[in-house]
Amino acid sequence: MRDVELDFERLLGLVRSGPTPLFATVSGAHLYGFSSPDSDVDLRGAYVRPLRDVLRLKIGEETITISRVDDDLELDWVAHDVHKFCRLMTRRNGYVLEQLYSPLVVYGGEWLEELREIGRGFIVGNLVHHYRGFYHTCRKHLEKPQATVKDLLYAYRVLHTGIHVLTVGEIEANLPALHPGDEVSELIVRKRKGAEKGRLADADRERHLPALDILYEKMNEARAKTHLPEEPTRYDDLDDYVVRARVALGWAHPGSDHLQ
Repeated sequence: MRDVELDFERLLGLVRSGPTPLFATVSGAHLYGFSSPDSDVDLRGAYVRPLRDVLRLKIGEETITISRVDDDLELDWVAHDVHKFCRLMTRRNGYVLEQLYSPLVVYGGEWLEELREIGRGFIVGNLVHHYRGFYHTCRKHLEKPQATVKDLLYAYRVLHTGIHVLTVGEIEANLPALHPGDEVSELIVRKRKGAEKGRLADADRERHLPALDILYEKMNEARAKTHLPEEPTRYDDLDDYVVRARVALGWAHPGSDHLQ
């Protein structure tokens, strides 16, 4: 099953309209492998605040959000300053690691490649807490009348990703790439045909909720057997990276005045 085509040049233009990017990747349904023709494009990543802003008394915002509607397609660029992004990496945050290792790269280069290499030291067994929490939220929502095919796919995605990282030690957020089985593949087809907002039938719940609970137990088993370290192993390298990125790229922000 092929995903919806992306116009990377258009996406790059949005990323470059803001402050100096460190990297930008595609997240959301396009990354997860079940986007529809009308799915929003979620751009995520990190940027570097100008040095003059970092050195002020006022801390200021560490997250930017730039949205644009282009040919009826909603584009969202949400990025954290390098300091905040790397800080989140140290806090068993699966979201930022999925953004970091997304294969759908809009803006990257040497800084992204180095951060990915350092980031392997933050793929730890305790990431299970992120995926457990996400699943519990999804599971409760799936029991409500307004639950949709999209909600069901998010639950499958988070469990398969959690199992994969604990077993293989790699971040993989694309659901089809995780080989979830024929019934999940059929759900992806339903969503891509426009059924993502369609309410789940009782038959869907009877079939899929027990299957999700089985996957949840498999994730807990993978946690018990994982060979991943308990805590991050490359904190000092990440700390050094933040300093170097700030010094090298903080001057490059358009309109920044060099401090004398």
